[in-house]
Amino acid sequence: MSRVALFGGSFDPPHNGHIAIVEAIKRLDFIDSIIIMPAFLNPFKTHSFASADLRLEWLREIFKDDDMVEVSSFEVSKNRKVATIESVEHLRSSYDEVFVVIGADNLASLHKWSEYDRLSRLASFIVAPRGGVRIPDEFIALDVSSSDSSSEFRASLSPAMLPDVVAGKIYRYYKDRILQNRVEKIVEVLSNNKAESVEVFDIKDREYIADSVVIASSMGQKHTLALLDHLRKELKPAEQFLGSDESENWVVVDLGDILIHIMTPEYRAKYDLESFLSSLANRAN
Repeated sequence: MSRVALFGGSFDPPHNGHIAIVEAIKRLDFIDSIIIMPAFLNPFKTHSFASADLRLEWLREIFKDDDMVEVSSFEVSKNRKVATIESVEHLRSSYDEVFVVIGADNLASLHKWSEYDRLSRLASFIVAPRGGVRIPDEFIALDVSSSDSSSEFRASLSPAMLPDVVAGKIYRYYKDRILQNRVEKIVEVLSNNKAESVEVFDIKDREYIADSVVIASSMGQKHTLALLDHLRKELKPAEQFLGSDESENWVVVDLGDILIHIMTPEYRAKYDLESFLSSLANRAN
């Protein structure tokens, strides 16, 4: 009788916590093989940070030398959200028993999964501990100590959480992507509050004090300070304001790796900061 453990999820990104779960599954003597199946898009989410193809590539690189593990493109190849019941049915054509691996934080919403009653008849559940959630006796509890999560990595951007084989690739990708998302949010706040001529300068790796600079024109002195107030209200708590220099004509906000300049049109024309930043952005590494 062949028994397979289905370990699905977003893997956005894959990290050492996922590897710890795989190693714990391998210690279960009734499991013959492990299928890691990244989702094209999690049924309960609206977006992913990394593309499905990229997450699939990273997982294959991480587990390429593990004979017990297969990384499956089944869900990614569908180019849509795929319910777990569909993946289980796919595996049931090749295996006698399927065990679905989930985190304990999913237990509270498990009954909401598509065709849950049928799913629970076709598969058993292996549960990895998370957040001190009690695992009921009807589930198989996994003995794994790592509690790392992809969201924790995206918040901390700690390379120590990543597998060595792909740590550099993943870290650079998410650092750039998260920075881009933050800049887009800043531009959105400024534009929604009637800032004009908003420009973004990408100056990563240019030996400057920030990775990105956002410049916007106000409609006048009072509007300059009003835009600063909107940024403070709408960017917190996600952004930490390290400091700001304020005047009615020119405001500078320091977010660490992002600088924001808000200027009256007269000051913007007078100091022409764009010319300096453009030359910096276009400078070869």
